[in-house]
Amino acid sequence: MTEPVAAAVARAFTDLYGAGPDGAWAAPGRVNLIGEYTDFNDGFVMPLALPHTAVAAVARRDDGVLRLHSADVDGGIVQLRADELAPPLAGGSWAAYPAGVVWALREAGHAVGGADIHLTSTVPTGAGLSSSAALEVVTALALNDLYELGLSPSWLAVVAQRAENAFVGVPCGIMDQTAAACCTEGHALHLDTRDLSSRQVPFDLAAHGLELLVVDTRVKHALGDGAYAERREGCEAGARALGVAALRDVPYAGLAEALASLGDERIRRYVRHVVTEDHRVERVIAHLDAGDPRAAGPLLTEGHASLRDDLRVSCAELDLVVATAHAAGALGARMTGGGFGGSAIVLAESSASDTITKSVTAAFDAAGLMPPRVFPAVPSRGAHRLA
Repeated sequence: MTEPVAAAVARAFTDLYGAGPDGAWAAPGRVNLIGEYTDFNDGFVMPLALPHTAVAAVARRDDGVLRLHSADVDGGIVQLRADELAPPLAGGSWAAYPAGVVWALREAGHAVGGADIHLTSTVPTGAGLSSSAALEVVTALALNDLYELGLSPSWLAVVAQRAENAFVGVPCGIMDQTAAACCTEGHALHLDTRDLSSRQVPFDLAAHGLELLVVDTRVKHALGDGAYAERREGCEAGARALGVAALRDVPYAGLAEALASLGDERIRRYVRHVVTEDHRVERVIAHLDAGDPRAAGPLLTEGHASLRDDLRVSCAELDLVVATAHAAGALGARMTGGGFGGSAIVLAESSASDTITKSVTAAFDAAGLMPPRVFPAVPSRGAHRLA
């Protein structure tokens, strides 16, 4: 974010609370290049931060009062007490995300009292681009600075995940929060979700004449509400049946034997997706390290087929994006995020991006759908202080 955004959010904060903030912070949304539904299986993921961010102006309070406000949600200031926070937050509102971070920090033994927080975000909601993780991480970073907690970015991600799992009640893995906290400009993040080790992988598509497009379908199907938890339960059941700590421990070379030992067709499909998806992450990284990002295209498409057919988390709109993009010359395409709507990504020659965008938009129009939102995914900076 630019300095004018920091100044604007500080002015809005002052108008709300009658005094200026102690600072302003930003945390980005993310798009996942490859590695979907692998993070809660101790597997590998490869997200990159987007230029779209959640921004927070925050002032420390020492009286235990927590006041929260969002410029993007109708309603006034939500007032709580830090020492009375307990899941679930009454009403289940957006305020559960920042409040959950305060709760998680205190549960971890950090002396966090109150705060005044004003939030605004350019991360599209419901698009599978982790708008909630951006809210959590920007809150965690601000409180880390103001209370001088000394937590590393990776531990801020752990705190934010804890807030979403235990306070908000969403059983997500660690990828989204780690991407928001730890990604760097010009890179994708290769993250091992078991031990949180990571490597910044150079991802300069423009130097190769390429572009990664995000296509936000602008739809979200209700079927997805409980589907994430159901897939997680199924994957955990598969790991138990195979006698491993997590599906990450099933070797790709031994996949056929592992599948043959499973009697439940649903669990067999889930296991096949996770094991092959981890393998796809390794193959994509190998292509990027070799300086050949074009070769990653077919792996994106292969990943979409697995998400569609084995995990069954795609939908007609996402499948339409992938099929239309391919017909218009894309190198590869797949859904990204939790599915059942949200966004897809398209790897394309820069010279073909306009044609692909027009083709996808026309296909949506012909299907009677609202126009999708299409924009380039520019690998951007993780969470940071603005002012």
